[in-house]
Amino acid sequence: MSVEAAAPAEVRLASSVVDSVRNFVAEHGGSATAVPQPVGRAGVRVTLVGADGILGDRMVDDMPAARKLIEMVDGLSEADEWDRELTSVVTPRSGHWAKMAGWVARQRRFPKARNER
Repeated sequence: MSVEAAAPAEVRLASSVVDSVRNFVAEHGGSATAVPQPVGRAGVRVTLVGADGILGDRMVDDMPAARKLIEMVDGLSEADEWDRELTSVVTPRSGHWAKMAGWVARQRRFPKARNER
């Protein structure tokens, strides 16, 4: 009985994702670093750090799709992890913290932490 190796599935990316990453690279200094981060069933978050330090991100289905995205975009390099050099370059846009905090950013009063009750 022979066992056939499964052929790797072809990785397809939406043109909107590729175009948006190309535009990000072009708008932020012509180069960027990508940090692929698996986020469970949702897929892989590809966080982008432009040459000017501005952050961006896109979601793709899996790690092979993230790697293909990085290969397809000129000027985009991959970082294995967040290291000191990369984090020291990051300069979030003004208001970025509020966008990431969501509804919490507009609050005036905050509940006490569970360990402070």
